[in-house]
Amino acid sequence: MNNLSIESLFSIKGKVALVTGGSAGIGLMIAKGFIKNGARVYISSRKAAVCEQVAGELAEQGNGECFAIPADLSREEEAIRLAKEISEHEPALHILVNNAGTGWGAPLEEHNEKAWEKVLSLNVKGVFHLTRELVPLLKKGVSANDPARVINMGSIDGYQVPPVDTYSYAASKAALHHLTRVLGKKLGPDGIAVNAIAPGYIHTKFTDWLITPKGDELLDRCPLGRFGDSEDMAGVAIYLASRAGAYVNGEVIRVDGGTIL
Repeated sequence: MNNLSIESLFSIKGKVALVTGGSAGIGLMIAKGFIKNGARVYISSRKAAVCEQVAGELAEQGNGECFAIPADLSREEEAIRLAKEISEHEPALHILVNNAGTGWGAPLEEHNEKAWEKVLSLNVKGVFHLTRELVPLLKKGVSANDPARVINMGSIDGYQVPPVDTYSYAASKAALHHLTRVLGKKLGPDGIAVNAIAPGYIHTKFTDWLITPKGDELLDRCPLGRFGDSEDMAGVAIYLASRAGAYVNGEVIRVDGGTIL
């Protein structure tokens, strides 16, 4: 008989995960949730000192382990290097969370080539390059009825017209949502499920510039009447990474309190 206990369905104990952008914001929320539930986690971010510090702090707080491999994933060669370093430490990878991302806010007439190159290089191309390079290691993490997982970090701004001038960011997240579906179909036969999370307004350092001045306006648009928190982000990531989410593939899951219903 299948084991339908909560402990079995939602367990990620012993799984190996890589969380990019894992030293802050939503990436940190997810990495912390994975570690507290027994996963072996690698975090990556551009600033080496911060990445190392956060990895040490996380390793002391959880039931799992945490290690740092800094990388600038806006550069293809860095994605290749990161994948190589992970493969030197681990025989298999069960979970890849493509969370590293950036934004750009500027009026239409000032939204220049730099805005597009910076955002698309990390939010779209960086996700593709790293996923491509880690496919061999993810294939080794596949087991019966439990595929390896790729979880991409999208945004509700990939669905809606944003309330601010973030043209390249919104376009990058819409592109990432569709890339998720494309990769889900391509990699599914290899036993790799690819999904995305589209958060609403989560109060982090990355979103403080928007939430602080527009907080009341944003809450008025959310039927649940609050901003998302670390439990919301870790919870959906654990669901997608565990046996409970093993038959979900090519989906973009909005976690926004109903903001864009």
